[in-house]
Amino acid sequence: MTPSETALIPPYGGALVDLLVPMEERAEVFARASRLPSLTLGDRALHDLELLATGAFSPLATFLGRSDYERVLGEMRLASGTLWPIPVTLNVPPETHLELDSEIALRTSKNEIVGILTVAEIFEVDLSREARAVLGTNDARHPLVAEMTRWGTRAVSGPLRVLALPERPDFADLRRTPHAVREELARRGRGTVVAFQTRNPLHRSHEELTKRAARSTGGTLLIHPVVGLTKPGDVDHYTRVRSYRALVENHYDPAQTLLSLLPLAMRMAGPREALWHALIRRNYGVSHFIVGRDHASPGNDSTGKPFYGPYDAQELLAAHAEEIGVAPVVFQEMVYLPEEDRYEEQDRVPAGARTQSISGTAVREQYLDKGVALPAWFTRKETAEILRTAYHTAHERGFCVWFTGLSGAGKTATADVLTALLMEHGRRMTVLDGDVVRTHLSKGLGFSREDRDTNIRRIGWVAAEVVRHGGVAVCAAVSPYRATRAECRALVGSDRFFEIFVDTPIEVCEQRDAKGLYAQARAGKLKGFTGVDDPYEAPESAELVLDTVNVSALGNARRILALLRERGFLPDLP
Repeated sequence: MTPSETALIPPYGGALVDLLVPMEERAEVFARASRLPSLTLGDRALHDLELLATGAFSPLATFLGRSDYERVLGEMRLASGTLWPIPVTLNVPPETHLELDSEIALRTSKNEIVGILTVAEIFEVDLSREARAVLGTNDARHPLVAEMTRWGTRAVSGPLRVLALPERPDFADLRRTPHAVREELARRGRGTVVAFQTRNPLHRSHEELTKRAARSTGGTLLIHPVVGLTKPGDVDHYTRVRSYRALVENHYDPAQTLLSLLPLAMRMAGPREALWHALIRRNYGVSHFIVGRDHASPGNDSTGKPFYGPYDAQELLAAHAEEIGVAPVVFQEMVYLPEEDRYEEQDRVPAGARTQSISGTAVREQYLDKGVALPAWFTRKETAEILRTAYHTAHERGFCVWFTGLSGAGKTATADVLTALLMEHGRRMTVLDGDVVRTHLSKGLGFSREDRDTNIRRIGWVAAEVVRHGGVAVCAAVSPYRATRAECRALVGSDRFFEIFVDTPIEVCEQRDAKGLYAQARAGKLKGFTGVDDPYEAPESAELVLDTVNVSALGNARRILALLRERGFLPDLP
């Protein structure tokens, strides 16, 4: 810590970890790393590595080893007893060859070397148990549960040396390390700092909330949005950061406000994540942390119920505030009082006063999706204009219709009719049929569970790219496993993914089977055939369930059109 930082709260654990190899040693270490076996890091691991390297995850100095991992799951503590609620592990694919006491070079997906890890531990992890402990669920509607199906079940840990941080050229002036943030805060001359975590655009209610928090603590306000991995379907960080910058420059006191970006890979773990966020912000010099409703919540589970209670996060952080040295600043929902032209917390509204508010869903469905301007009482004109220019109306946004069901259920027949009807509505189409994808994109894959999942993930990845660019993806694949379908939903974004279960009895599918595949499977000549000697896991909460015995393909396609029109993705034809 530099002398200018001494007025700020000390880092968690007493000092910031620094894993970056000194500049004068990098050429030598890089040369050694280039000769080592390699491990390619995904986006989540790269974000974790960056925050380990800069001290944002202090006191962690590497990915968790077995003893730390086990105690974090069970007690939210490291083996030393230090409070730490979220496991930060380096999971490796099953085919990765590792030897104890050896070194491996850590690379990006572009093959750039970012560090070296000395293998001190290799241990098995139970991902189902981890999800239950950290997230409180194994429901595949939770985006991290869906993602975890791709993780390896072995983790590796050991001494870590970082050669370079991942290159992130966007908003470079706002990407500050914990040291840099502490120095900026120290210049403002206040030891008290209150941080605001966000992964969404800021509206007038957030502005009022953050200003109140700064006034109540008498400190500097750190607006610290996450620009790493957030919930699939969130507004992209490029749009969000433009709006944050416009707000800070025009509507906050620059002497008391600092905007800086946090390249964190969120887990959407609700209460545990709120506690984790507070610990991380302490390393940036923060003494107070704003926690609102539903902090770090992924929304609703597959039964339609919220994963976490609205104030669970506030309660957990309050229970540990004294131990971690970061005080929670809690607020109820903020509502607008039109007669008084001001915002107030819901529980402090005068009896009988008229209030106004707009939910996040309403912002999207009633305003942005329809190209309707957000009202001035709700959002600043700068934010409204940035969202307007960046956000497509629902009729222009991409979406994915995902047909799943047994072979012969009628997926392709219904998809063909739906495709024609969508083209009639002027939508740009990409059709991804499971058999066609196998012939081209997935040529060479077999029919083991692993190969089937690989094929479905490829379809999901292509569909997500199509949707991201405003197109429509119609996918028709058996896709027998719930977890893999949930993973594809998370890739696309839950609000743009329509799972259509073609629920045709297997007896009917066998009657329709012109290729005789069911007969071969019944005779034992075809192994691992879905519905015969390999399971089909029917959806538990599909957007639509289709009957292809009593309803024609055209009738079913029209049902899907009606659903899309109801959700605002299709206009009525003239």
